[in-house]
Amino acid sequence: ALTPPGYLKQFHLGVRSSKSNRLMALITAVPAKVRVYGEEKDMAEVNFLCVHRKLRSKRLAPVLIKEITRRVNHTGVFQAVYTAGVKLPGSVASCRYYHRTLEARKLVEIGFTRLAPRMTMARMQKLYKLPAEPNTKGLRPMTPEDVPAAHKLVVKYLEKFQLAVVFSEDEFAHWLLPRKGVVSSFVRMDADGVITDFCSYYHLHSSVLGNPKHNTLNAAYSFYNVAKTVSLTALMKDCLILAKNEGMDVFNALNLMENDNFLEELKFGMGDGNLQYYVYNWFCPTMQHNDVGLVLL
Repeated sequence: ALTPPGYLKQFHLGVRSSKSNRLMALITAVPAKVRVYGEEKDMAEVNFLCVHRKLRSKRLAPVLIKEITRRVNHTGVFQAVYTAGVKLPGSVASCRYYHRTLEARKLVEIGFTRLAPRMTMARMQKLYKLPAEPNTKGLRPMTPEDVPAAHKLVVKYLEKFQLAVVFSEDEFAHWLLPRKGVVSSFVRMDADGVITDFCSYYHLHSSVLGNPKHNTLNAAYSFYNVAKTVSLTALMKDCLILAKNEGMDVFNALNLMENDNFLEELKFGMGDGNLQYYVYNWFCPTMQHNDVGLVLL
């Protein structure tokens, strides 16, 4: 996530303790070309802002933001895109998280979800049961040889959205080629050798604290998906099956792009958090959640 093509080490800004040398705060940025309302701009994607809990009353976050802004400006880039879970002035869009249960028993045991009234564990497991294998024939993991065609497919699809990343072929390969435990991407090729469908998700695991049975929550997050020869719902159902077969416990998705088309039918539940999108130093109208075609890790 921090070393895509063209990354700069000076955009990885950390603060260490002078005594223990422990990392106490971090903010990062990576270069990206982003299209906003039809205009492409070189921007920085700012991410991973975090401060040690003992320093959160010291107003360190504004200092980090000011410094990363200065470093980005020194490279001739004056716009940035970032997301936050809190509502700040100037957001351009607001997206909602949705969650799809894959391992019902584990999610209940760790407190991620709960049994509804008059719902038994057996009924809940039956409700969220998925087939053992994908239904879409020819769906397979993406390989380096698939990158040029898959890149064209995804970039063309993203043109319909008002806020979207513009991948180069190298960037597409870096972000979306399958890496175990990091990202999973799948393509479908027709009889003529043309890639017609693409789906992907990235892995984000969380520690489970204070639970005697489970240590880790394995979560998959919807990344970029394009359906041409099958419905998006059918493609994403196969994506759920593939994620479950990889050991994922829950599949998360934002209601951006065309994701609204499958969320209800595939039994995603609405989360309690919104993700706000911001474009720094660029004035533009606010947009609907389905106008967003940008997913930040």
